[in-house]
Amino acid sequence: MPVLPTLWTALWFLLPVVPISIWVSWSDLRSMKIPNKAVLATAAAYLVIGPIALPFTMWLWGWALGAGVLVAGFIATSAGFVGAGDSKFAAAMAPFFIGGDARFILALFAGCLLAAFATHRIFGRIPAFRRATADWESWTHKDFPMGLALSGTFVFYFVLALLFSA
Repeated sequence: MPVLPTLWTALWFLLPVVPISIWVSWSDLRSMKIPNKAVLATAAAYLVIGPIALPFTMWLWGWALGAGVLVAGFIATSAGFVGAGDSKFAAAMAPFFIGGDARFILALFAGCLLAAFATHRIFGRIPAFRRATADWESWTHKDFPMGLALSGTFVFYFVLALLFSA
């Protein structure tokens, strides 16, 4: 059984995570950019809700985890592996995962990445959907909108915590 957040933590964190994740996914699909305001909103949500949802020392360690992911993200972005928005959003997301099982989180991300990629490619081949979203840059851009997979991981992590704690 993976180490998942408590029911209390999941309920508190889902409140900001769901709307921010929808915003990030939509923006990344539409413009291939994750807005800095979404990254700041994610960090602000952790700043405000974190001390309520987590023990204080765990909340503080979350900031350290976020800083580590930010450094790793800068390196990955500099090497051209991921976009800057992806790195910043991952760093803002990271504190929410403090205390989690890294293997489970990475497996969840891998599953969300595969599902997001397949869904993006399938919907891109449906003429009616493609016409309705003709202005989305992700259809013609050579890169994949990673914000879709990151957002899925963010939401499903806490949804799974709800399901397994009930």
